[in-house]
Amino acid sequence: MPGGVTRRLTAGPLSPSGWEISPDGKQMVFFTSEQDLTVRPYFTSQMWLMDLATLAVREVMAEPWINSASWSPDGKQLLLTGGASAFGGLGSNLPAGVQANYYCAQLYTYDLATDKARAISLDLTPDISWAAWSPADGMIYARTTDTQYNTVWRLKPGSGKWQQVTTGLDVARQFALARDARVAVVRGSGVTSPNTVQVIDLKKNRARLLLDPGTAWYRDVVFGKIENWVAELDKGMAMDGYIYYPPGFDPGRQYPVIVYYYGGTSPITRDFGGRYPKNIWAGQDYIVYVPNPSGATGYGQEFAARHVNDWGVLTAPEVIEGTRKFLAAHPFADAERVGCMGASYGGFLTEYIITQTDLFAAAVSHAGISDITSYWGEGFWGYDYGAVALANRFPWSDREFYLDQSPLFQADKITTPLLLVHGDADVNVPKGESVQLFTALKMLGREVEYVQIAGQDHHILDHDQRIVWNDTIMAFLARYLKGQPEWWDEMYPAPKDYK
Repeated sequence: MPGGVTRRLTAGPLSPSGWEISPDGKQMVFFTSEQDLTVRPYFTSQMWLMDLATLAVREVMAEPWINSASWSPDGKQLLLTGGASAFGGLGSNLPAGVQANYYCAQLYTYDLATDKARAISLDLTPDISWAAWSPADGMIYARTTDTQYNTVWRLKPGSGKWQQVTTGLDVARQFALARDARVAVVRGSGVTSPNTVQVIDLKKNRARLLLDPGTAWYRDVVFGKIENWVAELDKGMAMDGYIYYPPGFDPGRQYPVIVYYYGGTSPITRDFGGRYPKNIWAGQDYIVYVPNPSGATGYGQEFAARHVNDWGVLTAPEVIEGTRKFLAAHPFADAERVGCMGASYGGFLTEYIITQTDLFAAAVSHAGISDITSYWGEGFWGYDYGAVALANRFPWSDREFYLDQSPLFQADKITTPLLLVHGDADVNVPKGESVQLFTALKMLGREVEYVQIAGQDHHILDHDQRIVWNDTIMAFLARYLKGQPEWWDEMYPAPKDYK
């Protein structure tokens, strides 16, 4: 630019990714990766520097636990994000022998002259989602997963002291720094507030509203109360969580309850709407309880590390006990009308939980994993995610674990009415995971329904299909938690000759 001349920079069988040009425009950093099934995490990752004048390339590192790089303002260092296991565990604050959770990301600086890395987020409990080095004030900014929240923190290099940045939001989803001024913009939402854009005066650490398009859209919408609630478990753990109340909540009534979780992989944060819109469920006259059990990121490395090789060992008892304590503490929650729901790993946890208890009157599993062995071998995502959640555990070396933690092999213990929903083009969790559990429960004569969403992958994104998918879930819960089968029967009428 401005001449408009273009030239190709890379060629070959590997696709470069994560490229970023240095502040002086003379170099570019980028990554390449390829599959390697011989060692965790089952892919290689090389970081390269290219001289943009000569196109000469230098390999800086081969470190599979690093996933992004950006430049320092002077171009002499790189700011890296990646797992705590990077650089031989440099970013880990875990006891010896405890396997870090790769999704609990850490932050490093890397000196290009000395090829030395330094871990800079060891003392920060939230984990890193995104980071950048500001050319305006020289500070490092990080957007983080922070319990139920997504927050922004900053660090003056060399000080070791992190400071939280005021964003005016519960969940900061995007953050952008001005190049020449101590100003940033942030987009995000809250439990009852749709997406807004805030401008942050970084010098004063103060946010002000810039754009709020939802004001007009939701002017006539009434939201129920949302409050935090911590379950004090018998083993001494305080399990974080929160509650959605119906609009017009009456403490003298009893309400059906939906317990919704992901299951430890990451926390359920306080976003507005989303694929699992708790406000809409509460608007259908349910109490919604959202626990964040062991293994979730955003609560520190030790808490996140519990996800590795768990598959319900810790999390299922925590959700069950947390639900019992929630019901005991809230007399308006009807203990006879409680449903549980999760998706993906949370769908697995739903299926596993109902092999362990009859506490729930209904259960919903979207894209759940019923057989850890078949999931592990059914394509890229199975073994790739298995590098984290099944670290160094294999079907041939840990046969009992794969069997004992797989809901399919305990299907005869399931007595809870179960709805399985699955996109029939899902490549993350293939639809066979739902098919085989549905078949097993049908053979056992249990109450089970299975709805495939045509042409949809792991996330139901088509607008019309998504409405059907959401209505299917709500109709099933109304059938079993409210004694109102009419909605379900209207959507899925039985054949006239079926008895």
